[in-house]
Amino acid sequence: MRLSKVIIIGFTVATLLVILYMGYSFFGKTPELPYVGEPGHTVGQFSFQDQSGRTITEKNLDGKVAVVEYFFTTCPGICKVMNKNLYDVYKAYGKDPKFIMLSHTVDPEMDSVPVLAAYAEKMNVDNSSNWHFLTGNKYDLYKAARTDYLLAVEEADVKTGSENDFIHTQYVALLDNNRRIRGFYDATDKQSIQKLMRDIKTLESSIDN
Repeated sequence: MRLSKVIIIGFTVATLLVILYMGYSFFGKTPELPYVGEPGHTVGQFSFQDQSGRTITEKNLDGKVAVVEYFFTTCPGICKVMNKNLYDVYKAYGKDPKFIMLSHTVDPEMDSVPVLAAYAEKMNVDNSSNWHFLTGNKYDLYKAARTDYLLAVEEADVKTGSENDFIHTQYVALLDNNRRIRGFYDATDKQSIQKLMRDIKTLESSIDN
């Protein structure tokens, strides 16, 4: 084989290897998810009851990736679509020890523990799974939505948690294992839910086994 042809082949192979390496580095590297809120913002203390009467606190989030939602069981509109789509997340991560999903009611006077238990059963959510439907003091629920999860950032026209105060959003928050918000997702949109599941996987991959 002539020397010039050997040089050309060698150069071509080297070029292909460089292209493959750059492609892997660019496309194979998982982009880091942003941090939402003021620098250092984390979810603070809370204490609510789930559909089984268990007390769920911020400690249940430690070391886990979390999805946070606000809804109510008698919602005639978007809540049904949201929880139908979130059921896909439940099917994928419902038994995952690195994951937890918290669905807070915005109507705690109606959504008692027994009501939430019936709702979860109707949705075929296993009580031993990590999807918790939460109720509690309305002020605390609403304060968490606004100041911790940043899911209702508008200024309330009335006192937070009062009779006339009401939160309604189709967005859910994604938290990492250090209770930091890493994104918001439209739970009425299938594509947004698919991205949510990809981002859950991304965050879980950074948790030490």
